[in-house]
Amino acid sequence: MRLHASTPGRLYYSIGEVAEMTGVKPHVLRYWESEFPMLRPKKNRAGNRSYRARDIKIVLVIRDLLYRERFTISGARRKLQEHYGNPQPLLEQMQIPFSDPHQRHVLVEIRRELEAIRDLLSEEDDGTRAGAAASERGAAGAGGAELTTHPAAAKADATRPSAAATGEADGARVGAGASGGA
Repeated sequence: MRLHASTPGRLYYSIGEVAEMTGVKPHVLRYWESEFPMLRPKKNRAGNRSYRARDIKIVLVIRDLLYRERFTISGARRKLQEHYGNPQPLLEQMQIPFSDPHQRHVLVEIRRELEAIRDLLSEEDDGTRAGAAASERGAAGAGGAELTTHPAAAKADATRPSAAATGEADGARVGAGASGGA
């Protein structure tokens, strides 16, 4: 998915977009709205939430206070109220990377594109492996190259004397083993 020219100048984001940008699930965002009075995204006529950049910054601060700093809900609420609901001083104090929703949206898009490239490369890699295995089987089946053996098996074969070198036939060896045991 490509960024549209209007993306950086957007004023409102849906709850799904905010969830993706912040890494917080939509049901958690809805719960936080009930617990944090300063988090009040506007709702349209259909009742869908429209988050502004300020709302997204508040979500990022709440997320960091709860998950990184290990605050309780009431502790995080008090911390935000100390700053009169303005998340900017907390954002600067906590040094939250990509707290600006426009920058964060670009980062999410870059990640998607990199994952798509990785998937394409892994598909190509799987295809070349399958093609190489098929060509090896084809060459061996055509009487061309011989299949290679494991180095340990080749070494064991080289150190074992052959029947011709010992002067014994297979039948004589079996008989000798049977009489030697009696």
